[in-house]
Amino acid sequence: MAGKFRSKYNLSSFIRRPEFGALIGLVVIYIFFAIFGGENFIALAGTASWLNIAAELGIIALPVALVMIAGDLDLSVGSTLAAGGITTAVLSGYFSLPTGVGIFCGLALGTVIGFVNGLIVVRTNLPSFVVTLAMNFAVFGLMLGLCKLITGTVAVSIKPDHLSKTILGTYLFEQFETAIIIWLVVAGIVSWILYKSPWGNWIYAIGGDAISARLTGIPVGKVRISLFTASGFAASLVGVMQTILYESAQVNAGQSFVFNSIIAVVVGGVLLTGGYGSTIGVILGAMTFAIVNQGIYYTGWESDWASLILGVLLLIAVLTNNTFRRLAISGKSKKGA
Repeated sequence: MAGKFRSKYNLSSFIRRPEFGALIGLVVIYIFFAIFGGENFIALAGTASWLNIAAELGIIALPVALVMIAGDLDLSVGSTLAAGGITTAVLSGYFSLPTGVGIFCGLALGTVIGFVNGLIVVRTNLPSFVVTLAMNFAVFGLMLGLCKLITGTVAVSIKPDHLSKTILGTYLFEQFETAIIIWLVVAGIVSWILYKSPWGNWIYAIGGDAISARLTGIPVGKVRISLFTASGFAASLVGVMQTILYESAQVNAGQSFVFNSIIAVVVGGVLLTGGYGSTIGVILGAMTFAIVNQGIYYTGWESDWASLILGVLLLIAVLTNNTFRRLAISGKSKKGA
């Protein structure tokens, strides 16, 4: 009897978790495309095709999720990604500097962009939506102008050294990008921050009520700036990885990540209003997005259907996330009683 009660209680607790909706969505979407996409979709090559996309998106989505849990938005990741890649390609490709120098500068630029985003948001109290959207356009224009001025083109090629290629831009078993491993590392770091360090409680508290969090002694400004900085670093990291993998960079690369990352985060159970979300949910959200993105090609249907499916998924996710949050809150209230 006790064992039956414990199982029921554990199931009830699991249903209230923020990633539960994301898990259901992932399972349904995978089964859907496994049926209509056929054997090619579920084969190793098909799995690799969507896992590679999920990895690159996931590396950006995880830090973006932290920003959103804290109640902010980062819409500058698209241009930050391109800035990291272009910087690496121009320095180590056009100017033939060591690949490590280009990588370092690309990552440093992305980190600085994120830091400036956070600093402006905290110091001016302007909505992060406005600040990061403006930064996205500003960085894009700056990179476009400088790249054309220096190289005379908007696409720059690069021949990375063997070590950089092996770590950042190669395929495992000739199909799986090394980005998958880096994604797992990033997921581990973000999970530690959320669940094992004081910063996790601070992030949730700030997203729940920034004013109350500040009154309890939480360094709200410091945390928010740090989260934007991490988001900028992650976006530039993906830009650098793409540059090393494809041995070229383009100024207009990365713009799709602006909203794709938010879709993955919201589908993963993070509330747009902040204060709620999980690492596992964001991972599942990135996988769901990637499956829809790639699965549509295995069905032979028009790619436009992918946008329809993603739009419906996003709407359902926003509706269900609020439901699961109310369940979680009601569960905590019953425990407190």
